[in-house]
Amino acid sequence: MNRINLLTLGVADMTASLRFYRDGLGFETSVTEDNPDVVFFKNGGTRLALYPLEELAKDIDAADPPQRGGFSGITIAFNAKSQEEVEAVMDQARKAGGTVLKEPERVFWGGYSGYFSDPDGYVWEVAYGPDWQFDGQDMLIID
Repeated sequence: MNRINLLTLGVADMTASLRFYRDGLGFETSVTEDNPDVVFFKNGGTRLALYPLEELAKDIDAADPPQRGGFSGITIAFNAKSQEEVEAVMDQARKAGGTVLKEPERVFWGGYSGYFSDPDGYVWEVAYGPDWQFDGQDMLIID
């Protein structure tokens, strides 16, 4: 099972989240309506989907849906190819309505990174490492 095909984010407001990811961050999708039942983005590597939070919780356990609260302990990452790209993505997230949680800065492991959250509080790290290499699909090569 050594792969992840899809990450689905349960969202409280499909319209706001769709606008954030599609219109603000530029994630590609064939969806043109503002309030679809589900959205799949055509990004490289692992796919990203949006689905109503309440429906996702019911899908997990209809009798006792899990409740969401606080930091889940999971972050989603965008691996940049330069410090300038980190800055540009963070600025794009800010302009799209994201909340910058940590401005980009040099970090203990020798890279450069910052964090933002989307309208539902999902946390994204935007990071650059000077020794990073990418494959033909712009996926970080990790040995």
